[in-house]
Formats: sequence, structure tokens, C-alpha cells
Amino acid sequence: MASLNVGSLGEYIREQRRHAQYSLRQLADAAGVSNPYLSQIERGLRKPSAEILQQIAKALRISAETLYVQAGILDEREEAGLELRAAIFADSLINERQKQVLLAVYDSFLKENAHLGAHDEAEAGTSAGRTKDDPEPRGGTPNAHHR
Repeated sequence: MASLNVGSLGEYIREQRRHAQYSLRQLADAAGVSNPYLSQIERGLRKPSAEILQQIAKALRISAETLYVQAGILDEREEAGLELRAAIFADSLINERQKQVLLAVYDSFLKENAHLGAHDEAEAGTSAGRTKDDPEPRGGTPNAHHR
């Protein structure tokens, strides 16, 4: 697990709070944490738990995973798709239900592609008794050159 990067995490939360046009007190109330505690998080003086980060993310309408990456709880490589999720959550032109529908469609595509990728890899190794390193046959019947 990566170390907790509380300084940049606090700055990131402050930036997101300002983008959402929340005062410190408003975000603290929406996230269910105390005003002084949130202030300490923003200033990099406190290390919030994953649960507190999730509450803050929900109040800011951003993905908790985005905050986990900022905090060093998730590795950067696990961030795939998080920018898209963050953009969807931040979009003020669509409502919450529409955001959830978009995310559900995106997740279904990821699952489908993961399933197809695993299926394609298995097929590549067993198709017509070939290994994935064997060349593809060149059309016609298998014995077309033996007349």
C-alpha cells in the first residue's frame, strides 16, 4: 500500500470543495464530519480513514476512488476510468439518476470487455489445435496444395 499523501489530498479536497461552491462548514455538514476536522484534513494535519473519504466524496459528488488515489490508498494503475467517473460526477448538466445510468453502462462495458478478453485469450491458444504462436492457415481447404 502506498503511503498516505495527506498534504496533496487536503489541497485536492479544498479544490473540489471550491469547485462545488461549498463553504468548509457546508461540506463538513454534508459529509457528516466536524468543521474543525475537515479543516485539519484540508490543511494536511489529519489522515482521514477510507470511510471518511467516502463520506467526503459523496458530499462532493465525486468518486471515492478518486480520493483514495489522491490519498495513496489506491495505486495509480488502479485509476483507469477514474477520470471519466470524476467527470461524470462533476457534470452539473445531468442529474444524479443520469450519472448513475452512465456509470452503470460504462461498468457493463468494462465487464463485457474483460470477459471477452479472457475468452479471446483462451480461444487463441486452442483454435484448431494451434497455439497462439502458430501461424494462421492461409485460406482454402487445409489440404488444397496436395492435389
